[in-house]
Amino acid sequence: MTVTKTLMSTTAAAAVALGLTAAPASAQEFNWSMATPWSGGHWMDIGAKGFAALVEEYTDGRVKLEVFPAGTLGSALKVTETVQSGIAEAGHNWPGYDYGIDKTGVVFGGWAGGLKPEEYLMWLHGASNGAELWDQWRQEQFDVVSIPCSVGETEIFLHSHKPVETLEDYQGMKVRTSGAWAEIASTLGASTVVMPGSEVFSALERQIVDGIEWGGPGINSDAGFDKIAEYIVTPGVHQPGAAHECMFNKDAWDQLSEHDQNMIRAAGQQMLTLTYIGYGQNDLEGYQALMEGGNNTLVQLSDEFIAAARDASVKWGEEQAAENEWFKKAFDNQQEFRSKMTNWPKFRSPIGG
Repeated sequence: MTVTKTLMSTTAAAAVALGLTAAPASAQEFNWSMATPWSGGHWMDIGAKGFAALVEEYTDGRVKLEVFPAGTLGSALKVTETVQSGIAEAGHNWPGYDYGIDKTGVVFGGWAGGLKPEEYLMWLHGASNGAELWDQWRQEQFDVVSIPCSVGETEIFLHSHKPVETLEDYQGMKVRTSGAWAEIASTLGASTVVMPGSEVFSALERQIVDGIEWGGPGINSDAGFDKIAEYIVTPGVHQPGAAHECMFNKDAWDQLSEHDQNMIRAAGQQMLTLTYIGYGQNDLEGYQALMEGGNNTLVQLSDEFIAAARDASVKWGEEQAAENEWFKKAFDNQQEFRSKMTNWPKFRSPIGG
């Protein structure tokens, strides 16, 4: 929580900048549960707990969120269902975990054909109104209120028991993954397994899978994947960036005053910056630890692999857009934004990666 506490010192000034004003003295108080898919790590400590702390601060203590680890209030991969049903009033979630219900979630949450972390910051609250579109999708399809509240990192492609550099190396591998890559990877020759985070370490250690993807260098270093698998494969073509959401049961949300609803949305917007900084700091430290560990062999994917992954991802996205109206709406919006970003390196240093 050290990074969180340091970053949170900026919130008072941020509140003033966002134009937040005092609430009526008679505003009701709420003590709510927040379900998560995380058993620990910086997505829990900086992301979920950081949001809860900021909500309490922004609402002057009127809304308190008690954050629970994966599996405590419901299935780790079914946070949305837990919030829908009212078992928890709130959730911190990756929308791609609802893949089996609506694949649109990966467009918002991150996928191989998606956005880099810096691009998320611009897409969500810029002219493209990605955050508003995300909330519309969640309310229409799932009857929950959704607020983007975390910008995730570019992930490590694999912690693996075998080196992977070429497409030939990838053939027949059994890999743990989730979301769109579970399908896209199969077109490149891999066999994929989806499992919650609490099972990933054991599956890699016992060689139930040949390799796993989970997160960036910081959270992966903390998890110790480098201690049980020799090879670390980059870049993370399967997930160049990601975003998490803070969701609320619709009936619970409607009990809040408009003022506190606005406060919570402002907290989510502030958390995008705080997580970008916090996860980034952890990734710098985590990558250094992985480099200095001495137990691993670093492997870079070939240009051929990267190009094939990009082509397969675009093809997959176009196929989903042809079948799913909401996927098309989100996909087209995001791709239009990405087309504008092709001019970015012409006047700025390259971003992401």
